[in-house]
Amino acid sequence: MGEIEITVLRGSATTRALLSEILIDVVAHGGSVSFMHPLDAAAADAYWDDALAAADRAERVILGAWDGDVLAGTVTLLLALPPNQPHRAEVAKLMTRPSHRGRGIATALMRAVETVAVERGRTLLVLDTAVDGGAAGLYAQLGFTLTGEIPEYAFKPHGGLTGTLIFWKRIGPRRLPELT
Repeated sequence: MGEIEITVLRGSATTRALLSEILIDVVAHGGSVSFMHPLDAAAADAYWDDALAAADRAERVILGAWDGDVLAGTVTLLLALPPNQPHRAEVAKLMTRPSHRGRGIATALMRAVETVAVERGRTLLVLDTAVDGGAAGLYAQLGFTLTGEIPEYAFKPHGGLTGTLIFWKRIGPRRLPELT
């Protein structure tokens, strides 16, 4: 594996196809990212089509981690939140190709998404992860604080329920956002 490059992803058929490949692969390997196995390619494409359109509207930022020509991972920063929450963002869909796990890609993506959030004036990040097989250890290592667990929150991709863990992290300079 060469040096990982993190870029902002833009909507195109090629980008959608690469993101869909990762999503299908992660779900097939038990990743709890809102979808059930087997994940249909058309459903994955439709999800990314909507997500990339939202990114074009500046409602989110989708980052990709590149290992040469291979899209090895992705993470999304959700920015379109209610008017009383302009200071925060939500981290979603952190995924690394199973073939590229254990190489620091998720850590690099999380550091990059935090930088993007600060650049956009956000001072609080929130996220959730599955109790079973989630990335709780990674988030704690990166300075996120565990708020608690919601039991039986969602189905795992191959069946059975799992809880979710809610995390948060203060980022950037501590200032009150300007209200308009």
